[in-house]
Amino acid sequence: MTEAGRPIPDVTAFGPDFTFSFDDWINSPDGIGTVPAQSHGRKVAIIGAGISGIVSAYELMKLGLRPVVYESGQFGGRLRSQQFEGSSTAIAELGGMRFPISSTAFYRYVDKLGIETRPFPNPLTTAAGSTVIDLAGETLYAETIDDLPPLFREVGDAYNRALEDHAQFGALQAAIKNRDAALVKELWNPIVREWDDRSFYDFIASSDAFKKLSFRHREVFGQVGFGTGGWDSDFPNSMLEILRVNLLGLDDDQRFMVGGVEQVPRGLWTRAPRNLMHWPKGTTLEKLHGGSTLPGVVKVHREGTDGQFVITDRWGRSEKYDAIISTCQSWLMTTSMDFEERLLSQKMWMALDRTRYMQSSKTFVMVDRPFWRDRDPKTGREVMSVTLTDRMTRGTYLFENGPNEPAVICLTYSWMSDALKMEPLSVEKRVELALDSLRKIYPDVDIAKHIVGNPITVSWESDENFLGAFKGALPGHYRYNHRMYGHFVQSEMPAEQRGLFLAGDGISWTPAWVEGAVQTALNAVWGVMNHMGGQSSKSNPGPGDAYAEHGPIDLGD
Repeated sequence: MTEAGRPIPDVTAFGPDFTFSFDDWINSPDGIGTVPAQSHGRKVAIIGAGISGIVSAYELMKLGLRPVVYESGQFGGRLRSQQFEGSSTAIAELGGMRFPISSTAFYRYVDKLGIETRPFPNPLTTAAGSTVIDLAGETLYAETIDDLPPLFREVGDAYNRALEDHAQFGALQAAIKNRDAALVKELWNPIVREWDDRSFYDFIASSDAFKKLSFRHREVFGQVGFGTGGWDSDFPNSMLEILRVNLLGLDDDQRFMVGGVEQVPRGLWTRAPRNLMHWPKGTTLEKLHGGSTLPGVVKVHREGTDGQFVITDRWGRSEKYDAIISTCQSWLMTTSMDFEERLLSQKMWMALDRTRYMQSSKTFVMVDRPFWRDRDPKTGREVMSVTLTDRMTRGTYLFENGPNEPAVICLTYSWMSDALKMEPLSVEKRVELALDSLRKIYPDVDIAKHIVGNPITVSWESDENFLGAFKGALPGHYRYNHRMYGHFVQSEMPAEQRGLFLAGDGISWTPAWVEGAVQTALNAVWGVMNHMGGQSSKSNPGPGDAYAEHGPIDLGD
């Protein structure tokens, strides 16, 4: 176990596209680098106060630069934790809510802030206690996988065989565990060539392992999946995205943040770093900003070929900057801002606008206590469980704070078409529909009588600052991702395009996972440091220093 009480990860988010140890880089006693004294205090605009923007700002402040954060909506981005009225412990995690221990760069900041974490109550885990799977009208209760019919193990075994047969999974994951960069690239690069144009469903349906099984097996795989639940909403996505999730342990050993994950960006906002260049001891991002982020950006342009950037906010105030990090959802750069076109190549604009985002909806209620732990006197089973179903709710998760303390139910967590069914409905109607679905699964449980306070819901596709939950790359999108991810290395770019950097999980190879947001933020920090005349320590080279050797394979156009 680590000092923070987490298991030491066997697999970490190392590669497979860019085999660079971000956690080692930021944990080094030599620091991530320096900028010349004459660059101290130079201003860097950061568009977006999500985790990527705040990590960028925090690290740039430590280097002696002056980050200025703009935010058009809510602080924290998709790390959004909302307390139920009247309770300090009952929290709805509207965005990211489960964080794999393989996310070692992200957890570096969690540990600095001293945030407590606990195992997430995923299906068939000890933290869940029990799981109910309700498919095609049949309801199954399980506390372990062995309590389920053989079909479910057959599905899991078939997927594991498919991964081994078509992706050399065991050898590739062993290379990632060992951080053998050369071997990871040797094994991964041919997979990129073979699977970029093929979908997740294609991988399943064409595999020898699943060909031997029935359609029912594929259907169950889509509804129940592996790890955290069903994956049929990802069936159209590029198989490369799913392979990364499996290889990097992103769907395993997940934890949640006690008190809400929004504590991470807010904690970095108010934290005074120990090793701080230029700024007086005790300086924080909050103090640099006078207590608040600046309002949303409406215009970005540049003076001359390589002059300063000029940002105009929604109230008409314009400020000049020496560099910019844009962490917002990529479509906003063409729909919500007057973003000067020459600042990015046409190929980059193509990649940003072709990025495809997935819909997602959640609805939460607070209940008087974790009544689901009660035992049915007839069966001895818990009266309600973490639930996976083909009904409208899809996934139902249970969160407790103590035997007699207010608890939280995520009544429904759905994606894509299931999320779109919820989008036009009021929160009250969403709760009614969810309760109706769960009543069919638990006819003897009156969930409604336990509900206290007002429900909380979110549909990320209807939020004007997000327009979707996160990226879901389609087959053939690898080249777009390659352009976006590698943009932080700018030595070969025209002068007018240098100094603008992109970050966020949508720029990363692992959309929807906070580690991707953190890693792209650190890429951008290296880019700004280099742009300002700085460099990494020779004993601790940064991501830009390693990119030519360890960066992702270029498939060409």
